[in-house]
Amino acid sequence: MSQPLAIIISLVAGYFLGSFPSAYIMGRLRKGIDIRTVGSRNMGAMNSIYNIGFIYGVIVLALDLGKGAAAVAMAHWLGRDFDIPWWIYIEMAAGVASVLGHKFPIWLKFKGGKGGATVIGAVLYFIPWGYPIGFAIFLVLLALTRVPTISYGLAMLSFPFIAWLIYHNGRYVIFSAVLMLIPFLSYIPRLVEMRKKGGSWKRVFARKSIKDRF
Repeated sequence: MSQPLAIIISLVAGYFLGSFPSAYIMGRLRKGIDIRTVGSRNMGAMNSIYNIGFIYGVIVLALDLGKGAAAVAMAHWLGRDFDIPWWIYIEMAAGVASVLGHKFPIWLKFKGGKGGATVIGAVLYFIPWGYPIGFAIFLVLLALTRVPTISYGLAMLSFPFIAWLIYHNGRYVIFSAVLMLIPFLSYIPRLVEMRKKGGSWKRVFARKSIKDRF
């Protein structure tokens, strides 16, 4: 296989892996609902937990994490015979493609979710220690703040620091930092909407329930 063809397949496969609408399918199969129209209206794991069921939401989470990791792994496999140092950037691009696929799935008229879990799956393929460390940070922050949103967000923001402190890899730092912006920017319209309903930013961020956000 030629390098140009391998690059094209990596990016296209990454997009289509990411575009698999796990939360939408689970909602249709288990409840007969469009997950994008209930709860927080996000096609993600947390909204699935609240509106479909805990077990099914966890399955959605695993699938969404897997989409990002699988996209990077496939690109890595396709480039296994190319002795070129820059192929890692193709792997990273495949991870980005999977997140874009989740956000803009062709099967749902390009109306998908925010991509948080898919981002984590793609990033943590490169920094696997981020899984236990990030989860531990989330639990500690949740115990201290009792605010799931802040705990989740800060845990995600820890990945660039994990990439630097443990892996000492500037490429991983930049990749994780840039990719994290995609779901964070997607949350802005939702937070603004909550601000209009809630009355103040303090009430928005101090809200204990994670249900309405994700």
